[in-house]
Amino acid sequence: MSIFDKVKEAAFNQFIEVIEWLDDTQDTILYRFPVAGQEIKNGAQLIVRESQVAVFVFEGQVADVFGPGKYTIDGGNAPILSKLGAWKFGFNSPFKSEVYFVNTKQFTDMKWGTANPIMLRDNDFGVVRLRAFGAYSMRVADPREFIKEVAGTNAHFQTEGIDTQLKRAIVTEFSDAIGEMKIAALDLAAQYKEMGEAIRAKINEDFKTYGLEVTKFYVENVSLPEEVEKALDKRSSMGALGDAQKYMQFQAADALRDAAQNEGGGAGLGAGLGAGFAVGGQMANAFGNAGQQSGGLSQQQTVACPSCGKQNAAGTKFCGECGGKMEVTKVPCVKCGAELREGAKFCSECGSTQEKEKCANCQAELNAGAKFCNECGTKVEASS
Repeated sequence: MSIFDKVKEAAFNQFIEVIEWLDDTQDTILYRFPVAGQEIKNGAQLIVRESQVAVFVFEGQVADVFGPGKYTIDGGNAPILSKLGAWKFGFNSPFKSEVYFVNTKQFTDMKWGTANPIMLRDNDFGVVRLRAFGAYSMRVADPREFIKEVAGTNAHFQTEGIDTQLKRAIVTEFSDAIGEMKIAALDLAAQYKEMGEAIRAKINEDFKTYGLEVTKFYVENVSLPEEVEKALDKRSSMGALGDAQKYMQFQAADALRDAAQNEGGGAGLGAGLGAGFAVGGQMANAFGNAGQQSGGLSQQQTVACPSCGKQNAAGTKFCGECGGKMEVTKVPCVKCGAELREGAKFCSECGSTQEKEKCANCQAELNAGAKFCNECGTKVEASS
């Protein structure tokens, strides 16, 4: 190769450049192309791939943005030249410019979560503390705004550089949205999709200022405090059993089974047997109490109403059927002296009528066994 050819090749290599970015990462949002001395020669080749844009920054200002395609910067076909100024000296005067490649693809599976519980007023539990987490996808919607507001002069900007700021905005909007929607804590799981759409709309209002857009937002879980979840589990178990007494028996049976499965030797075996006996006694008491309660209800004493004969619980003062007085006053039989219910017409012992005898002279009622009338003193003739 002659000296002239070497000079020609060196000049060609000096003036012709290829400006492109091959992304080998998964989380790079912005990459600044390393231009020597920030000088770009006339005739440089600019290659922008799909899901990329190239942004030229001249003297601190965004000059132009190029979408996917191949461009030759020759002073005529690139819009940037009209903004950066004319080529006054041809190949001898390259222009200085920074070239940033912005990744416009969707960055998926970005995580978010509440660092601290969110206080919420709930109709079922009163004031509760909720925690939530999920994932979202985002992309750069406005490369100009992203460079001006976020990336600045960074040569290499990744998602972790803005992840913390985005999470703060997401949690703030999540707290605001869940408060406005007023969904009961027990109904939140059925509203995850609706919540995600409502929160995404709110977040995008904030992300516009960064040149970003949230394309997907997912609420994966909203959890109650541990003590509330345990109370709910117990309530569900009792609801499944349907009876508190049966639930107690179920617990006693579980405890007895666990004690029987404890196969420790020596003192452990004795302790296991002792626990088994104790639990067995508790279970027997539980079953016994249940039987006594059911038996007591069925064998409760009743008393017939003196007036209508209706059976009433012992101790009742008035009959539930006729309203008659349940208390009975005892009186002696007019003939044999046996105790009879007040108002009885015949003695249950001797069968004598209980109608009092009357004085033959004045018709006044005579007391049982009286020999003379209390009113007129007439001698009472003994009845046969």
